[in-house]
Amino acid sequence: MLMLEHRIDQTFEVLYDYPVCFTRRALDPANTVLADLMRPREPGSKARVLFAVDAGIVEQRPDFSGAIERYMLAHAASLDLLRPAWIVRGGEAAKDELLEARTLYTLARDFGVCRHSYVVAIGGGAMLDAVGYAAATVHRGVRLLRMPSTVLAQNDAGIGVKNAVNWHGRKNFVGTFAPPFAVVNDFDLLASAPAADRRAGIAEAVKVALIRDKAFFAQLHRQRFELAALAPQALEPMIVRCAELHLAQIRNGGDPFERGSARPLDFGHWSAHKLEELSHHRLRHGEAVAIGMALDVLYSRRTGLIGEAHAELVLVTLRDIGFTLNDAALDALDVRRALSDFREHLGGRLCITLLKGIGEGFEVDTIDVDAMRECIAELRAGQRPQRTAMVPLEA
Repeated sequence: MLMLEHRIDQTFEVLYDYPVCFTRRALDPANTVLADLMRPREPGSKARVLFAVDAGIVEQRPDFSGAIERYMLAHAASLDLLRPAWIVRGGEAAKDELLEARTLYTLARDFGVCRHSYVVAIGGGAMLDAVGYAAATVHRGVRLLRMPSTVLAQNDAGIGVKNAVNWHGRKNFVGTFAPPFAVVNDFDLLASAPAADRRAGIAEAVKVALIRDKAFFAQLHRQRFELAALAPQALEPMIVRCAELHLAQIRNGGDPFERGSARPLDFGHWSAHKLEELSHHRLRHGEAVAIGMALDVLYSRRTGLIGEAHAELVLVTLRDIGFTLNDAALDALDVRRALSDFREHLGGRLCITLLKGIGEGFEVDTIDVDAMRECIAELRAGQRPQRTAMVPLEA
């Protein structure tokens, strides 16, 4: 019998750090936030920079590529623009298989992008996901600086450590964990996004508030009509607080690269991912998350975790912000299959976050499929909450 002769247990830690900056008019030559982040430490040297820009931004702002060139010219002493901006498909189309990755690989080869060069990705969450995956895999990783242009990207998708593309219809099937070099949230970029995209991102704030911060949810509920109107005085503080909570989970949650089974910030996501697929991405991610949260709130109520009044409060908040919770894609939702796919994608045992109270998530490893189907039927019936029965959050 062969015996083990040697075993070396290798352990080491890697410290990651990246700033998330909030500003306005980031490409105004007088604004040095972007240039300061990329400024080389060695005197006389220049940072080599490749810009990737969401096609949706260029469509709304035809001179956006020109603004990049003027900014880089103003900071030419320390920054070297390798080529005109690479225009990337916007929306979920950007994550269709590996086209963007192959394009970046070619650009990196042709323009000498190295591991100390920068890829500045400006766009929505899906586009940042695709370019992020490409940047994380060329040369085993080049420096990625994200400039999110949508609410969802600024408060969630663009500030985290995940990158992925879809494959054969499966959402985020191919991807990696790779923190960015830095994130610049330019509030002025939000005007480039359609109203529906801006509203969809609010769902992520509702999500993290429901499972982490009761006071934050109370604020969102109070401001729900301002949020529905996309008023900057409500949107911008919401983005900052949501980003704080998201970053705190990555920093303090003990599992930034999600090697375990628990996914505490995925409330409502097991069904949301499947609903996106079933609707062929007619449903935006945030819209699907709103539906998924509503479904899991109904299930939390049905299983006795939360009361009727608090469930009603959540549904009213989502609807008043402008989310449609009764969507035809629910008719094709196979609960058992969706749960299985979610568990497979995340690994380990099934771990679903439910609500034990407003601001208090509760993780379970089993779901009563029949009860969940009844919740789908209830949501599909479109029964509107009885507003007069709502209780204050302090109750």
